[in-house]
Amino acid sequence: MPRFYLITACSVTLCAVFCSLPAGSQTGPERRADPAKAKDVPNPAIGRFDFSDEIHFTVAGVADTTNLGGHGSSVAVVANKEAVAEAAASLGKRPGDLATDPSSSLTEKSLREAASSDPASFNASYRLGKWLVDQAKTQEGIQYLKRADSLRPSDYENRYELALAYAKNGDYGSAREIVQSLLIAPAEAPERSAELHHLLAEVEEQSGNPLEAVREYERAAKLNPSEANLFSWGAELLIHHAPAPAIEVFSEGNRLFPLSVRMLAGLGAGWYALGSYDQALQRLCQASELNPNDPNPYLLIGKIQEVGTEESSCASGALMRFSKLEPDNALANYYYGVNLWKRQNSTESAQDLPLVKSSLEKAVRLDPNLGSAYLQLGIIYAEQKDLSKAIAVYRKAIQATPSLEQAHYRLARAYTLSGDPAKAHAELQLYEQISKEKERNIKRQHREVQQFVYQLRDGAPSVKQ
Repeated sequence: MPRFYLITACSVTLCAVFCSLPAGSQTGPERRADPAKAKDVPNPAIGRFDFSDEIHFTVAGVADTTNLGGHGSSVAVVANKEAVAEAAASLGKRPGDLATDPSSSLTEKSLREAASSDPASFNASYRLGKWLVDQAKTQEGIQYLKRADSLRPSDYENRYELALAYAKNGDYGSAREIVQSLLIAPAEAPERSAELHHLLAEVEEQSGNPLEAVREYERAAKLNPSEANLFSWGAELLIHHAPAPAIEVFSEGNRLFPLSVRMLAGLGAGWYALGSYDQALQRLCQASELNPNDPNPYLLIGKIQEVGTEESSCASGALMRFSKLEPDNALANYYYGVNLWKRQNSTESAQDLPLVKSSLEKAVRLDPNLGSAYLQLGIIYAEQKDLSKAIAVYRKAIQATPSLEQAHYRLARAYTLSGDPAKAHAELQLYEQISKEKERNIKRQHREVQQFVYQLRDGAPSVKQ
């Protein structure tokens, strides 16, 4: 009998998280990822389109759940898991090149003049329409692409650009209609069909149809197992709480594209979602070594190690490298300081304490709104029994990030120890209010983000090691 799995948001037992990872996500579909970032270079020992490994799962449906229960679960646990997954998935949503000019030399003025002087010219209308869409003047660009479509309705490139423009403009019905009409046209090359399925997947995701979206991403990846298509498929699974299938797709992507940093980042996020802290950090450390100048793996490592209880030598080395590569990056200094603090606590040695403090102090100088760094400084002062300094920096943490519930909780403890129960009670009330509001938000998000139910074949492994 086939096995069905409903992946809930509480499959991980982690500790609290104090800040959210900034992600360069972008709404609306994008045609292609940045090739310089994506590293869409296949393993030279493997054929470009060799997708020989059998995928051992099928997405069988979706389910709504707000179940936040389970062993070791908490609102903070769920929030941290989802923040890491969303940050990793957002690596597939890189901004397009808004400076692209289809004519390579014509200016907006000359493009407009050409379209105005010869309204019956397909090329003039197409070039101006695409240029306007590329420059985020989508509504106006659509009008010229529609004119070009009326002049040459069989032109694939124009129809594709028109569908893409509709999707960017939020008109998903029109985008879907065009893509579906192109898909039923005479058979195209696999790469072109894959391009259409990929766009249709993004349209369906934006339209709130994740089941259709993941199936379209799968079709695109199987027609053309490019780095971008495989990553999009895995990312869709990941953000809909199906980490085991996502790991299987990212593993295949890593086999085909061993130079892809984001494929390893996706693997790391998937393992983290399953609760495998060591596996997650190993993959992310590998990603940071592939391209030491890419900040994304370091940010994910930092996000995970904030709540980790086990010491990781690879994470320590990566975060030290990040702080040296980007000495003026507030998060680089913050994550390095947190790592040093955890490390010195695990060895019961205070030798790193001056460097911990200087790293955190530098982080808040670089970014005075980084409430989590103030919070960590307050924790250090509190453990040193310096309550006046702890209270001062806890208050700065709350001023920078009022929703930082742990800052309110720890400030309440500091007020209690300093003999001010009234202020302690007020902070505890704020802590409870913020915690309850975050729980409501998590439940609301779970209602909005449907979770995939997937099926495994008998005897098939659930994830690839």
